Amino acid sequence: MDTKHIHISDYNYPLPEERIAKFPIKERDHSKLLIYNHGAISDDFFYNLPKYLPRKALMVFNNTKVIQARMHFRKQTGALIEVFLLEPVSPADYEQMFQATGQCSWLCIVGNLKKWKEGQLEREFYIKEQKVTLKVTRKEERHTSHLIEFEWNNEKVNFADILDAVGELPIPPYLNRATEESDKQTYQTVYSKIKGSVAAPTAGLHFTEKVLRDIDAHGIEREELTLHVGAGTFKPVKSEEIENHEMHTEYICVHRHTLERLAAHDAGAIAVGTTSVRTLESLYFIGRKLSSDNNLTEEQLHVNQWEPYEETGNDIPATEAIKNIIRYLDRNGLSSLHTSTQIIIAPGYKYRIVKMLVTNFHQPQSTLLLLVSALTGNNWRKIYDYALENGFRFLSYGDSNLIIP
Repeated sequence: MDTKHIHISDYNYPLPEERIAKFPIKERDHSKLLIYNHGAISDDFFYNLPKYLPRKALMVFNNTKVIQARMHFRKQTGALIEVFLLEPVSPADYEQMFQATGQCSWLCIVGNLKKWKEGQLEREFYIKEQKVTLKVTRKEERHTSHLIEFEWNNEKVNFADILDAVGELPIPPYLNRATEESDKQTYQTVYSKIKGSVAAPTAGLHFTEKVLRDIDAHGIEREELTLHVGAGTFKPVKSEEIENHEMHTEYICVHRHTLERLAAHDAGAIAVGTTSVRTLESLYFIGRKLSSDNNLTEEQLHVNQWEPYEETGNDIPATEAIKNIIRYLDRNGLSSLHTSTQIIIAPGYKYRIVKMLVTNFHQPQSTLLLLVSALTGNNWRKIYDYALENGFRFLSYGDSNLIIP
């Protein structure tokens, strides 16, 4: 299959507005679970997920945490300006960014930009009974985003404190509603740890501590990695052929012990969510690069959008790719891999590491639906027809799907 010439219109399906879950159900693990098992389809409840998983398998979760990335400022004219954080610039490291005091800068999307042609935006508020004045300056335009500088006058306050005080959790735009206080809890996974995402890895929203304990009791090993989900996850495919769609870059972190567990499982894993898929599959191409040049920088380890589809003649076993990364970390005295990926997974893609997938039901004509189709073949439509006919709820707060290809 010529992946680049896939027509996105072939990945459309009717999704009535009433089938989009606007809010989660009361108990996370009581969502419905569709099981696609080698072409056969059945359904159950999510709390029974462990019984469908093979014992001694490795299950990989994305532990990213959604930040309150949406901020609002009012100009003296009364115009409301929205600043939506996309990616840290200075400091560029997420952990350092949230500890920054006094000043930092981000790439942002600016809402109502035409009303903010020049000058600073300013907002006053209190943190721990101390008054803070936050000033925002637009420095330059970069493609479709803007470099925004933040300055504040209290050195005891870091940027994480500021976001907690005045940021708003950015729920998906297709929910067509304002963020509510309850979203601060329901739009985070129970295992979220590392701040940085502007959207939740939503397949993980179904898990509860009880389900995780049941997974352990079934002898299934658990590991975590981090991919910070960008706003680009909601970017629609507007081109007729996917060759002209530019995938967004996402930042990943995988610890050495996770790589070791992968190697011990013959580089095979059950992925929780499409973000885990993109990270795990990117590891293969990172390891493949290292087989021909083991002196690459973290920037050079970046996985480009079409890299998986280029004939290189140097395909290697997935386990070897993982071991190459471990050796790379050891040579450089690193405990974890930090790099980025722009990978697009679509029909014609050959999965190297992901053997099974827990995921939600995705938007029509989306890159996430392409990823699912690459795992199931054209049976994605069979899955979605079943879900539509049997009362499943769709998208971020909707029901779930276990894919065993």
